[in-house]
Amino acid sequence: MDGILTNYQNSFIDKVYAEENDEHDLLMDVFNLSPDLKRENRQYWGRELGMCWQLLVTEICKMNCDDFEPALKFGKDEPCDLVVGRYAIDTKYRMGSGDSGTLKKFKRYGVQLKKQGYTPILLILRADNLKSAIQACQKGGWQLHIGDDSLSFLQELTGFDLRNFLERKVGAYPVNR
Repeated sequence: MDGILTNYQNSFIDKVYAEENDEHDLLMDVFNLSPDLKRENRQYWGRELGMCWQLLVTEICKMNCDDFEPALKFGKDEPCDLVVGRYAIDTKYRMGSGDSGTLKKFKRYGVQLKKQGYTPILLILRADNLKSAIQACQKGGWQLHIGDDSLSFLQELTGFDLRNFLERKVGAYPVNR
C-alpha cells in the first residue's frame, strides 16, 4: 500500500509546474515574454510558442533540405511534423503532459515510424520537461534533442543557425499589454 502511495506522490510531484519557474527560452526572449506573463495562462502561451517553434523548424527544413517532406499521416494520425530524409521529426516546445493517453500515443508513434524505416526525432526547445513524458518517448524509440541540443541538431541537419538568428531577434517582436 505504501508503494502505491509513494508512486502517486512522485507522480504528483513531477506533475507540478513550479510557480517560481523563471526560466526563459529564446522564443520568449524574442517576444519579450516574461515568465510572469507566461504563468498567467501557461496553456495558451505553451500552445502558441509550440506552434511558433514548429513553424520555424518546418520552414528552416523546407528552405534548406532537398529531401524535405511535410508531415506523415497514418490514417487520421499525424505522428510527426515533417520528414527530412529518413528522419521523422516532431517538434515540441515543452513536454509537460503526463496524461497516459498522450504517453501511449508517443510510444505508439515511435514504434510505427521505426517500422516504416524512419528514425523518430523529437526536437524539444525547453529543458524543463516532465520526466515521465521524456521516458515514454524514449521507450517508444524516439531520439530526443532537448534545449540547446535541439538547436545544434537542427543546425547540423540544415546548415542554418537558428540559435544565432533568434539571438539577433531578441526583443524585436515585443508582446505589448
